[in-house]
Amino acid sequence: MRQLYSLLMLLLTPVSLCYFALRGLRDRRYWRHWGERLGVVTVKGPVAFHIHAASLGEVNAAGPLVNALLEQTPAPDLLLTTFTPTGRQRARELFGTRIGLSYLPLDLPLIAARFLRTLQPAAIVVVETEIWPNLYAAAARANTPLIISNARLSQASLRAYRRCRRLIAPALRSTRQILAQSDADAQRYIQCGADPARVSNAGNLKFDIRVPASLLETGELLRSAWGVQRPVLVAGSTHEADEQVMLAAFQQVLERHPAALLVLAPRHPERFARAEQLVLEHKLTVKRRSDSRLPGAETQCLLIDSMGELLDYYAAADIAFVGGTIADIGGHNLLEPAALAKPVLFGPHTAHVKDIATRLLESGAARQVLTSRDVLAAVDQLFAHPATRDRMGQAGLRLLEEGRGALQKSVHAIRALATDGADH
Repeated sequence: MRQLYSLLMLLLTPVSLCYFALRGLRDRRYWRHWGERLGVVTVKGPVAFHIHAASLGEVNAAGPLVNALLEQTPAPDLLLTTFTPTGRQRARELFGTRIGLSYLPLDLPLIAARFLRTLQPAAIVVVETEIWPNLYAAAARANTPLIISNARLSQASLRAYRRCRRLIAPALRSTRQILAQSDADAQRYIQCGADPARVSNAGNLKFDIRVPASLLETGELLRSAWGVQRPVLVAGSTHEADEQVMLAAFQQVLERHPAALLVLAPRHPERFARAEQLVLEHKLTVKRRSDSRLPGAETQCLLIDSMGELLDYYAAADIAFVGGTIADIGGHNLLEPAALAKPVLFGPHTAHVKDIATRLLESGAARQVLTSRDVLAAVDQLFAHPATRDRMGQAGLRLLEEGRGALQKSVHAIRALATDGADH
């Protein structure tokens, strides 16, 4: 089955390269580092760890893990691969020059084998869901331990993977360990063909987020500049469907709270212009972050047209909405605003963060919204009742404290496998 997959990947290689070229018309970062897509990397092995975090969300989730490994691992010994420019940029912002960076090459047998021969990693850590059969097979042939950390598998992904179980099951069986986010995720991996003895529930790395004091200070400075009494709603990691609902609701919010400010942070840079257009279509006055971080009283919407600053704005919020949840994306990181003691709003589409969404709702730290009427009701009530906001924020902090521990388990497992691999 893998031979057929490899042939298909080979035939699709020109299509993939054309895709990157076309994406480059909107985001020129796609035109850089083309050699890495074909397995040519500047980092030379042996390296202690190769960590793969596909895009922005996975890089953020991997942050605590990478930092923990860096505490004892010198910079040349850790390579992080991503698949998108946004993920790569975020990794550089988080880790600077302490790690090597590269794109993960296309999953072709010869390219995957050459990639691993160049790196000679003591262990490979794949964050969350990425299953690349040829990379996994190359790691098994080289006797390189491969671990899936913070592993998640939605019900939709399970259905898709089970349709090609003859391809996916051997890849999963080649892993040394799968550290799932929840019992449900663990069971789905087993249903896809993973060895039950190598699958465990280690918890979710996102619960191990730590908020530096400097971030809280930044939030306070922003609020002081905007006006401490000004009600602020931050909508983070949004897609168009999220924005349509939030903007329609915010028009009505302004009728009840005329001084309110909406901070809108689209998920992808290529959507900044479209998001601004939507704001104007809803007849709101808008200022871009690139123009000024300090909107005047006349500005109703601040559009964040930059990356890597979302937590600053969550820290300055009264209420946070997390995108990709009204848009049928599956949800982005719900715990970031919760870690900042903010009441969290999100929509019904939470397949990627289902366990976290359920726990936030059950703890009273979040509310679920779907329509602009739902958003209006929630925002109006929370703007008017600071005690309720504080109660929800404290519930979120307690939930995070209860959920910590995945980081320690993951670091221990990765180091043990790397040591085992080195002994062999």
